[in-house]
Amino acid sequence: MKIFTGTRIKEIDAYTIDNEPVKSIDLMERAAGKVFSWLAGHFDRSHRMVIVAGPGNNGGDGLAVARMLAEAGYFSEVVFIQTGQETSADWKINRARLEDCSKAGFSTVKNISDFNIPENGTVIIDAVFGTGLNRPVSGLAEDIIKKINQSESVVVSIDIPSGLFPEDNSLNNPESIIKADYTLSFQFPKLAFMFADNYIFTGECTILDIGLHQEAIEKLFTPFFFTEIGMVRNMLKTRNKFDHKGNYGHALLIAGSSHKTGAAILGAKSCLRAGAGLVTCHLPEKSVTAMNAAVPEAMVLTDRNPDIITMVENPGFFPAVAAGPGIGKAEETAGMISALISSVNKPLVLDADALNILSEHRDWFKKLPEGSILTPHPGEFARMAGECKDGYSRLQKQISMSGELKCVIVLKGACTSVTLPDGRVFFNSTGNPGMATAGSGDVLTGIILSLLAQGYEPADAAITGVFLHGLAGDLAAADRGMEAMIAGDIIENIGYAYRKIRGNS
Repeated sequence: MKIFTGTRIKEIDAYTIDNEPVKSIDLMERAAGKVFSWLAGHFDRSHRMVIVAGPGNNGGDGLAVARMLAEAGYFSEVVFIQTGQETSADWKINRARLEDCSKAGFSTVKNISDFNIPENGTVIIDAVFGTGLNRPVSGLAEDIIKKINQSESVVVSIDIPSGLFPEDNSLNNPESIIKADYTLSFQFPKLAFMFADNYIFTGECTILDIGLHQEAIEKLFTPFFFTEIGMVRNMLKTRNKFDHKGNYGHALLIAGSSHKTGAAILGAKSCLRAGAGLVTCHLPEKSVTAMNAAVPEAMVLTDRNPDIITMVENPGFFPAVAAGPGIGKAEETAGMISALISSVNKPLVLDADALNILSEHRDWFKKLPEGSILTPHPGEFARMAGECKDGYSRLQKQISMSGELKCVIVLKGACTSVTLPDGRVFFNSTGNPGMATAGSGDVLTGIILSLLAQGYEPADAAITGVFLHGLAGDLAAADRGMEAMIAGDIIENIGYAYRKIRGNS
């Protein structure tokens, strides 16, 4: 799924109106119908539905929804926020239709003292402002938003929480943005929805397909994408009858230390579960026995140091190499990372302490093999690129760094973002909070390493690996519950995730 800016979405709306063809008021009716269906599926008629509408087309959507709710037997009331702006043409049409319906209430608020919210059983439907805002909300509308946020009512925003900008909110005022429990976004998620700092405003997001013109969607450029199962299904390689383990690559995992052998074990297990033909782990001597016991399918190379990794011989022999989980930041280990990035001329997967070492030796970033995959969590990325005050600013740094280094960067989080050297960004749609557990990142490293060993291009290995990892986590959560999940549960569900992607379960 593409993610478009607010400006591009308006272009797609206009193209749909001109080329479907469909009148703008009928497209609004279609969108309102989708909102009504969602509301009717989530709230019964015992709820009081209060639609807070602004003067533009978002308010027009709200008026249409109010009429549909009233005709379906809901108590439906519109509260119009008169901000001094002229109402849109489609707003006026829907106002007339609401009057003809005569089953829904309508009142105009000109002063904050006139705005009162019945608390018990009230659902507030936010239709004040849409995606066209370019400055923070002020005046009466700001006062209304603050009062809604102070209420205990359920809040459902139509298309976008009022006051939230669709992309960059770095200069916005968080006090003048609706804090929705649910956001019903038309056709596409908004870029702002991908950032953790905006979750307080969006709540749970649902994408409603309102039938915008596919030709416009396909033709218009955007660098932003939302990874879905169909895309990943098309990226998966198929296995042939006469294939053998040599066809699926030999992965080298450089991981662990005497006190963090578990990171290496999790990475090795996930690498094998994700389909690598052979996996060799380079470990300190004290970690070898645990690895042999936990993952007998993996081969082992032993470091000359009993506690840490200091030197890896001939890493370029392996088709795919990953380093970082649990290795620590000792001086000798840092020397190993320097030698690794200087001697291997193929994409590497670097995670955890490998990234922390690079952040302490910033000039080493320039030595990275082109196409390497870096998998930081937000703290590690801050050490790599510097602190950022919000998600949008962090994304801009991530895009810039991918381009400068010619690397793929996987910034882990609820909507993990994968940035490519060409500027494209893929946000992941799978995963859940149960994956916020020790070792989850080590599992992801193993999965991406496995795909790279199997011959996937770095971009495809990262995008597919992140989706597969998240889906395995979703299946684990469905079985275990989020609170009880551990990283090993994600590994045990990798196979089921493959089956689900292929449509076999």
